[in-house]
Amino acid sequence: MGYRINHIHLKSQDPRKTAEWYVNAFDFQIASDETRVFGDRFVRCRSADGGINVNISGARTNEKLGSGNALPHHGLEHFGFDSTDIEADIARLTGLGARLLEGPTQVPNGPRIAFLQGPDDTRLELVEARKIAGGACC
Repeated sequence: MGYRINHIHLKSQDPRKTAEWYVNAFDFQIASDETRVFGDRFVRCRSADGGINVNISGARTNEKLGSGNALPHHGLEHFGFDSTDIEADIARLTGLGARLLEGPTQVPNGPRIAFLQGPDDTRLELVEARKIAGGACC
């Protein structure tokens, strides 16, 4: 049986504010916003293409959260977004408060990539497909 990713879950001091940042930055859609039985505010989002669900919540009752880490690290390190114009997306996202960490970098025989620090110290990657002769990409 093949498995599909069900969702990505982000923790935030202010889940609604973080969700709205992703709405402005990547056209996410907010599907619901509620306080769960665990005591946390829980905002369900969906990517613009409907391909991935992103849940954003605060701390549960009596839960202490550690800080985020937008630097390279073990474990779930980042999530990436396709870009058709990496420089324009970097400018747009930094205008929304993201911070450029690395790039853009041309991967040999591959895409151009850049890493940014998003809300709650998340690590985000932009991926611009390699363009070949005639303007097509691979």
